[in-house]
Amino acid sequence: MFWDQESETLNRPALEAHQVKCLRDTVARVAARVPFYAGKLKEAGVGPEKIQAIQDVTRLPFTTGIDLRTIYPDGLLAVDAAETVRLHTSSGTTGKPKALFFSRRDVSNAAELIARSLVMTGITKADVFQNMMSYGLFTGGLVMHYGAEKVGCLVIPSGPGTSERQLMLMQDFGTTAVHILPSYALYFAAFLEQRGIKPGSLKVRKAFVGAEPHTEETRLRIEQALGLDVYNSYGLTEMNGPGVAFECEHKAGMHLWEDNFLMEVINPATGQPLPDGETGELVLTTLKREAMPILRYRTRDITSIIPEPCACGRTHRRIRRITGRSDDMLIIRGVNIFPQQIERVLMQCPQVGRNYLIIVEGLDDLTIQVELTPAGFDGTIENLNALKAQLMDKLKAEIWVRPAIELAAPGSLPVAEGKAKRVLDKRSL
Repeated sequence: MFWDQESETLNRPALEAHQVKCLRDTVARVAARVPFYAGKLKEAGVGPEKIQAIQDVTRLPFTTGIDLRTIYPDGLLAVDAAETVRLHTSSGTTGKPKALFFSRRDVSNAAELIARSLVMTGITKADVFQNMMSYGLFTGGLVMHYGAEKVGCLVIPSGPGTSERQLMLMQDFGTTAVHILPSYALYFAAFLEQRGIKPGSLKVRKAFVGAEPHTEETRLRIEQALGLDVYNSYGLTEMNGPGVAFECEHKAGMHLWEDNFLMEVINPATGQPLPDGETGELVLTTLKREAMPILRYRTRDITSIIPEPCACGRTHRRIRRITGRSDDMLIIRGVNIFPQQIERVLMQCPQVGRNYLIIVEGLDDLTIQVELTPAGFDGTIENLNALKAQLMDKLKAEIWVRPAIELAAPGSLPVAEGKAKRVLDKRSL
C-alpha cells in the first residue's frame, strides 16, 4: 500500500536531483536569513553556488545539539516569528532545551510523512488509532496524531499512563493500532496478564513503538506478549519528531524519507563520511523545512545505511535499527559498551522480566538489576544462583566485562511514566 506512490517510488536519479535542488535552496535561505548559518557558511567558504552534487553536502558545517542550545530560543528561525504556528522542545533534563518551530507548511508536511509511514504498514482509514504517547512539548504525540488523522483514522488521544483507562478505551472503541513507548508496551502486557485479559480478546493488531532505543529482542517480546505486529520507527525533535524513518511491512530496516532529509553516516570521532553499509553516526539535513532549516545535524545515533532495494518497491534507502547513541556509550574498564547490548542479552532469557536497571559506580563497577518473571522467581536459591551465573557469563561474552547481577522480584523495579531510565551512572553524580 502507498500513500504517495509517485514520491515513494521516485527513481534514484530523479530523487538525487531533487535532493541537490532542495539542498541548494536550503543553503541559500539560511545564508540569507539565519545569521548563525551565514557566519558559518562564510567561514567555510561555501555558498549555494557550490552545491552541484549530493557529495557537496560535506562542504557544509555540522550543527550540534550544543549549537541549538547556545542559540536558544529562536536563533535558527528562517521566517518571521509571525509565520510560525507551533513550538516543540526537546525532552532534555539539564540546561536549556532545544526549541523547534513549525510553520503551517511544516506542520502539514510532518503529518504527510506520518501518513506515508502508517499506510506502508497497512493502516487505513478504517483503523482506530490510540495514541498513548505524551502530548505537549514532546513532538511524538501531536505529530503522530496529525498524521493518523490525515490517513483518516479515528484517533484517540489517550496520552501516556493510566493503564485502566487505556484498556477501557481499547475495549469500548475497538482500538486496532497503538502508538506506544516500548518500555510501556512491556509494562502494559504485564498489566493485562495480571488481570487475566488475553491480548487476543482485544482488536489491537499493530503497535508503533519509538522515542526509546530498543532491541529486536524487545520487539519480539512485545509481539509475543501482546499478540500483534510491532513496527520500529525513528525520529527526533530536531527533524520534526516521528516520521523521519519507518519500517514497511517487510520490517527489514527503516525507510528514511530522502525527499525530505539528506542523510549521511560519519565516523563519530573524525567526522569523515562512511560508505553505505558501514556503522557510524547518522547526520541529517532538512530539505523542505520552512521555519527552521538545519544543516548536517549530528544526531549522535549509531546506525548504517542499507543500500540494497527493498522488496516493497520504495526507492528511499533504509537505515538499520539504531544500536545506541555515541553520547550514551559507557566506558567500563576501557571497554566501550552500549546499553542495548545488555538489553539484547537480557531479553533473550525467558526467566528475565520486562524491567532492568544498569548501575555504574565507584571505579567502573557495573551492576545490573534484573526483574524476573513470576515463573523465573521461584524462590529456590540454587536456581537463582544458577541464573545469575548464566547471565554474567552471557553478558561477559557480549560486552567483555563481567557485571554483578542483582535479581529482583516481579514488579519491584520502578517504572517510568515517560521514557524509561535504563542507566544510572553514579560516577558523574
